Amino acid sequence: MDTVYAFIDTPSAFVLMALVLGLCVGSFLNVVIHRLPKMLNAEWRAQCLEFLEQQEEPKAPAPRYNLVVPRSTCPACGHKITALENIPVVSWLVLKAKCSACGVRISARYPIIELFTGLLSAYIAWHFGGSLLTLWALVFAWVLIALTFIDADTQLLPDDLTLPLLWLGLLVNVAGTFTTLQAAVIGAVLGYLSLWCVYWAFKLATGKEGMGYGDFKLLAALGAWLGWQLLPLIILISAAVGAVVGLVGIVVAGRDKGARIPFGPYLAAAGLIAILWGRQLNDWYLGRFPA
Repeated sequence: MDTVYAFIDTPSAFVLMALVLGLCVGSFLNVVIHRLPKMLNAEWRAQCLEFLEQQEEPKAPAPRYNLVVPRSTCPACGHKITALENIPVVSWLVLKAKCSACGVRISARYPIIELFTGLLSAYIAWHFGGSLLTLWALVFAWVLIALTFIDADTQLLPDDLTLPLLWLGLLVNVAGTFTTLQAAVIGAVLGYLSLWCVYWAFKLATGKEGMGYGDFKLLAALGAWLGWQLLPLIILISAAVGAVVGLVGIVVAGRDKGARIPFGPYLAAAGLIAILWGRQLNDWYLGRFPA
């Protein structure tokens, strides 16, 4: 046990451990990002058929499909990825970004997510040090990374991730980890209601839906983790970044002005900024407008 404490108390070793752990978690997040939407679509389809009292034509039982099984395969040829071919970042480089069986190119997105998760995990470990703050901040960051890419791909923020994140934030703050429990509860309520009000104001004014309910739940989760005091900062950062990216997409990429833009990635980015530097940014901002 003394060896474990000595390891945690050694900053460089602790950060290195977080880097390696983050790379491995990033590899798993790639699975979550790819499979969870498919699992939810299958579940929703089954629920719709049950609601309509319809049954699909009998067919062979579908093989198990979840976050653990089946083993990852090449989408082009079905080659099962071996353990040596699944080492985060390293395998992609050794294989020269190609499947070992059929030579089809492997997207750079997989090692990018792994590397980003690893580096962010290492920074969080350095930022918070060897304490429970680091553990909770890592879980917070990992869930936000998964939500970011799922929303970017599907424009969905699954309840399977947003709601556990919300409840966990409240539980973590029972001990006042990132904020007081009172501030966390108020943050969850105000986080949800603030975007809910924006949603209905926009819908009444235009007849269109400006965002999804998943955004409300994600901001509620951020409020539960960080408290109501940081909600204005989170909303400001996410709105500013979203506006800039949207304008760049229209001007540079020629994106349709009416195209829907997922808001979840900007909320997630703002949440990460807030958990790392939110208090300092709040103090700096308020200090520029003394009473």
